[in-house]
Amino acid sequence: MKELILNGVRIRPGQNLNLELPIAKLPTHTLIDLPIFIRSAKKPGPVVLISGGIHGDEINGIATAKKILEEVDENLDLRKGTLIIIPLVNIYGFLSNSRTFPDGRDLNRSFPGSKKGSLASQIAYILSNEIIPLIDYGVDFHTGGRMLTNYPQIRVDYSDQEALDLAKSFGSRFVVNSKYIEKSFRKSAYKSNKRILVYEGGESMRLDEFAIDEGVQGTKRLLASLEMIDNLSDPPDTIFLNGSDWIRAKASGIFNSNIQLGEAVKKGQVLAKISDPYGQVKIPVKAPSNGFVIGINNMPVINVGDALIHVGKE
Repeated sequence: MKELILNGVRIRPGQNLNLELPIAKLPTHTLIDLPIFIRSAKKPGPVVLISGGIHGDEINGIATAKKILEEVDENLDLRKGTLIIIPLVNIYGFLSNSRTFPDGRDLNRSFPGSKKGSLASQIAYILSNEIIPLIDYGVDFHTGGRMLTNYPQIRVDYSDQEALDLAKSFGSRFVVNSKYIEKSFRKSAYKSNKRILVYEGGESMRLDEFAIDEGVQGTKRLLASLEMIDNLSDPPDTIFLNGSDWIRAKASGIFNSNIQLGEAVKKGQVLAKISDPYGQVKIPVKAPSNGFVIGINNMPVINVGDALIHVGKE
């Protein structure tokens, strides 16, 4: 078993540790620490990262990672290996209900980071140099944007067979082909020959119990496939989507959809209507192809060009 040392602390087999990694200071000079929870079995095995809140307003992802930590501490028997759980990565964004850092930078586009760069770049540097070298695999929890809800899904690059196998083990209903994005956490880990799955479920600034539970159950299935815990649940039938497209508004107005997340749709099917405030104009929103609804805009008032419905294609 490789020796794990984090922030100068040696992690021994069977040890449970709660660490606080100093990252920066607020303008008030209040020190900001990054809480990291390490749960290690006595038997050697894989090291798996569970992370949430890379975008500070994606509270659902934070709640999912937190619930996994609670289950590990309360009743989940870790047979081998180590879990590194970081429920809240972007503390700055969390404090300000913001996706980004105070300077507007996106942490998930700042990797591998720099020791002397922007605040987001410095946090990315810490994750790249303190966390990624320790892990074998990871699950990074995300949500849709403001007023944009995602049906629970795993995003993975289909050309990466090892990551695709992990996605199959996770067992979400939808797996979406998503190429590695430059400067993302997932791509930075990949360059270090580590695999991190991106889980999307729910909407930012809102808790979604269904998405949280799906994230927890999928993580358990993944850990069971790595023989880190006992197998506790059977996966649903997974649908593999080769690509996806957002249907965009052809006009401004009031958006009223009549489809549900996860629903199968046919090409040409009317999924919603856009009307003016007076009921004089009604414009249908039609599916451009066969597929499944994996994301939807919850804003009732939309502008031309806005993303309305995300359709994944088999």
